[in-house]
Amino acid sequence: MTDENPTPPTRRDRFRPVELLVFAAIVAVFVGLVVVFSTREWELGGIFAGVGFIVALVVLATLAITTRPDLEERRDIDDQDRAGH
Repeated sequence: MTDENPTPPTRRDRFRPVELLVFAAIVAVFVGLVVVFSTREWELGGIFAGVGFIVALVVLATLAITTRPDLEERRDIDDQDRAGH
């Protein structure tokens, strides 16, 4: 399935993986801090932060893959962007 007019990826599309990594890191830090403050064990907090990072990254990547707009939706989005909505 190829598009009729392939366009180069936009800046937002290129930075999408960075956004996913940053959000997963924020989730990991939050989970790690919650565990450290509740148990006072830094090692356990680090383990939970790592697990939280991996789980958040997998979930976010899965959601990003499954919610791709089809060709008609992309055209509609492009038309709205050009109209200034």
